Amino acid sequence: MDFTFTEEQRAAVEAARAVFSGTAPDGVPSPALTPGAVAEDIDRRLWGELAASDLLGLTLSEEYGGAGLDPVALCLVLRESAKVLARVPLLESCAVAMAVERYGESGLAAELLPRAARGELVLTAGANGRTGHDPAELAVTVRPEGEGDGPAARPGKETDSPGDSPAAPSGWVLDGVQSAVPWAQAADLIAVPARTGDGRSVLALVDRTREGVTLADQVSTSGERLAEVRLDAVRIDARELIDAAGAWEWLRSLLTTGTCALALGVGERVLAMTAEYTGKREQFGFPVATFQAVAVQAADRYIDLRAMEVTLWQAAWRISSGADGPLPPAGDIAVAKIWASEGVRRIVQTAQHLHGGFGADTDYPLHRFHAWAKQIELSLGPAAAHEEALGDLLAAHPLS
Repeated sequence: MDFTFTEEQRAAVEAARAVFSGTAPDGVPSPALTPGAVAEDIDRRLWGELAASDLLGLTLSEEYGGAGLDPVALCLVLRESAKVLARVPLLESCAVAMAVERYGESGLAAELLPRAARGELVLTAGANGRTGHDPAELAVTVRPEGEGDGPAARPGKETDSPGDSPAAPSGWVLDGVQSAVPWAQAADLIAVPARTGDGRSVLALVDRTREGVTLADQVSTSGERLAEVRLDAVRIDARELIDAAGAWEWLRSLLTTGTCALALGVGERVLAMTAEYTGKREQFGFPVATFQAVAVQAADRYIDLRAMEVTLWQAAWRISSGADGPLPPAGDIAVAKIWASEGVRRIVQTAQHLHGGFGADTDYPLHRFHAWAKQIELSLGPAAAHEEALGDLLAAHPLS
């Protein structure tokens, strides 16, 4: 398989590197020394630079002010962002915008997407459910406005009395909780997966300031602000509910693949830091990098990186192209997340070992990358969860 990137994709990488070159991984207080969140807001300066460089609209159509590139390009930019621990909702905002363009009404897309491309509208998504262990779409219920406690009607259909023609409800009501929503306090809209009374998964766009929405602060392993988003009879307009089949599943797949890109970026930066350190650190008059035990461990982690990379591009390519395969795209995404979770964990652990006590020094950035790696490892499911999902796919689609 040819993973050669297009000229446009390579240009996006160069633009991203130029923007991220001014960002330092230690630009905020250390998560190891901060009892709460390391900062109250996202990096607004960086967000503005991303917008000015047209990177926020990278994957949107030209009619919405975008460049019309694919998820592979987004993953390339995300990899660069992770190398500097960029504190911006680049993945979440771009992924939700893509879902709106792909599955939302044209009027909704025309209203939201140009603003998202300009950085004026910040988007995020609740993908962890109530506990982080159950499917996110089961954590919130949605029903037509005015309907009682009975089963919710299928979105887009409501009958007032026998013989009436089906009429679309004017609004919908959401109840439930989404935990660990990234950057929720800074976001303008939160994409919330929800379940209808007849068991369908839909995607609701919720204004965080809407009546009935409560945000409770949570803190990630990396020290960033998360939020428990509680929805208590929150009303949204009918146009704010995306009920196209597969919308939430597609968004979740893109978020998971983007998380793998972040893991790759963190792993590459950490291994480069380790190579630089072990090449300069001497024992018995020789750089420790020349010792066989050190070289073998570094080589093993390099193999992890290459496996993380090839499985990431396979998953991103399946999402971008819609190409058929022996398994659905979910299989490739599960394999990519297994490698991303296990690989990034092994890389930071080996890096800490090869750095000795210096790796835990809070004046040195390695401990920050370790914290981000742990957060990424568990985000959208650890390796074990995706191994189980992959097993289910293999049982349902036997390979001949």
